[in-house]
Amino acid sequence: MSVRKKDSLGGRAAVVGIGATEFSKDSGRSELKLAVEAVRSALDDAGLRPDDVDGLVTFTMDTSPEITVAQAVGMGDLSFFSRVHYGGGAACATVQQAALAVASGVAEVVVCYRAFNERSGRRFGSGVRHREPSAEGAALGWSLPFGLLTPASWVAMAAQRYLHTYGLTPEAFGQVAVVDRKYAATNPAAYFQGRPITLADHAASRWIVEPLRLLDCCQETDGGQAVVVTSVERARDLPRPPAVIAAAAQGAGRAQEQMTSFYRDDLIGLPEMGVVARQLWRTSGMAPGDMDVGILYDHFTPFVLMQLEEFGFCEPGAAAEFVAKELLPLNTHGGQLGEAYLHGMNGVAEAVRQVRGTAVNQIPGAARALVTAGTGVPTSGLILAADG
Repeated sequence: MSVRKKDSLGGRAAVVGIGATEFSKDSGRSELKLAVEAVRSALDDAGLRPDDVDGLVTFTMDTSPEITVAQAVGMGDLSFFSRVHYGGGAACATVQQAALAVASGVAEVVVCYRAFNERSGRRFGSGVRHREPSAEGAALGWSLPFGLLTPASWVAMAAQRYLHTYGLTPEAFGQVAVVDRKYAATNPAAYFQGRPITLADHAASRWIVEPLRLLDCCQETDGGQAVVVTSVERARDLPRPPAVIAAAAQGAGRAQEQMTSFYRDDLIGLPEMGVVARQLWRTSGMAPGDMDVGILYDHFTPFVLMQLEEFGFCEPGAAAEFVAKELLPLNTHGGQLGEAYLHGMNGVAEAVRQVRGTAVNQIPGAARALVTAGTGVPTSGLILAADG
């Protein structure tokens, strides 16, 4: 049974600092150094010092332990440290964990970070190569022997069913790629700055796993991103306008697996994101029409369409048309398809910029932003809002 009532976290914490390294294909430095650079940049942005920090949150996949980052950055004692599982599904949950610590008084200033050499080092897109025995590995064993070895192949199963159910063609997925690359083209931090694409470009890109083409798949990136969370009261005394955490939620659906939930009743939705959506709307008291911008996790284009439908922005099967009409500004930094693949943490930063009014592709009057984390896995989401 999922949560069925409003929780009390909303409005009690805020993001007050964001910082990142450059996004590249070969950083030339360790993942620890990337993490340290991003954390220091975020603290500078917040107007805080390393010894102000008493909490750290990252991903279970991260190779830079909290105590090592704390030592390298020059922090003092830590009263809170936490890690969130399930790859990109952890992105918004790191902020939720930080907000929970702040709201409960366990910590006063918490930094969330993610740093990796995902292009020059370990490439997640290459799929499963070796795993220690585990329950997760056993679940994958139902799919791997039949050739479903990579994330693209896992998503392709659901994508094919989605197209069949609604009578669509792969051009539906191209709508997401075109919008993302449009915004990336005008973002100096984006890897694909200056390189927009058309639907024809999408259709001409090579197949990866049908019905997914190259331009349906996010890039692989080296880099780091960090965000700083503290109480709303303290935030008001800091240099930057706070991005208030109006709601935060995690979600795992019935019969959930990591990317291979093929034994559910159907494959054309994302129940885990439905759990997140319901809780975000309950806690915030908001609805889809209240959102000024959507930063939706886009490791693969089909799951962006399904997220829009799970959140109620449009009817099932209508998301491609919704995106084509640009009824909601979507991934205004270029997303993971166009800016960088940082397991969704760069999306959190873009939502903060939109709420602050400092984004490169600023949406006029943007005061509320929806952010989502990785899909196909247990996931998370945020609603960030301007103070007041």
